Amino acid sequence: MKDQMEVNNNYNDISTDSGFQFEFNCGRCNVGFRSKFSSFIAGNIAGALNTANNLFGGIFGKASEIGENVRSASWQKAHDDAFTSAQQEVKEVFSQCPRCQSWVCLKKCWNHQKGLCKNCAPDLGVEMSAAQASKSVEEVWANAAMAQEDKKLSTENWRETIVASCPKCHAPQKTNAKFCSECGEPLKPKNTCSQCQAKLSIGAKFCPECGAKA
Repeated sequence: MKDQMEVNNNYNDISTDSGFQFEFNCGRCNVGFRSKFSSFIAGNIAGALNTANNLFGGIFGKASEIGENVRSASWQKAHDDAFTSAQQEVKEVFSQCPRCQSWVCLKKCWNHQKGLCKNCAPDLGVEMSAAQASKSVEEVWANAAMAQEDKKLSTENWRETIVASCPKCHAPQKTNAKFCSECGEPLKPKNTCSQCQAKLSIGAKFCPECGAKA
């Protein structure tokens, strides 16, 4: 009974008549690794005979045919042996995840502590750093959005929200009150005239409409 080969879908066959070579790709990062080139002697002989046959007008036709038959008979076996050897060669570079069955490179995509690929067992330190960076970006955008909203606020709104102490007795204010809890001083400036209800500008001492004292 012939030995069975383990065949995966993560390789490309780049063999030629002159020899065999295979390229294996990581199932996670897609980085490729090539096996060593294995020369096919019978293929080289057949190629040389074909060249001689063309140069000398076919007088070596039988010899060329013999070489081609040798290549056809032995190429498949040599190809299988070379593929098996290439698989053994790249096993030092790849490992198959027992959970998802993917073949991944040991250098970048294998979690050596967990014995799984990093798709199934991510590096927690890397994930934490990425999460922290993502959160920082979210906070930067949130603060930037707040700054844009702040630009829309009027001076009156700013004055209303920043009163922290009484302007007369300087007592600290725990709430956004209208009058000081210590001396009763009004904490919010009037914004309308008491006589004609016209809107007053910040710091106005008299009404611009009726002349009444603000």
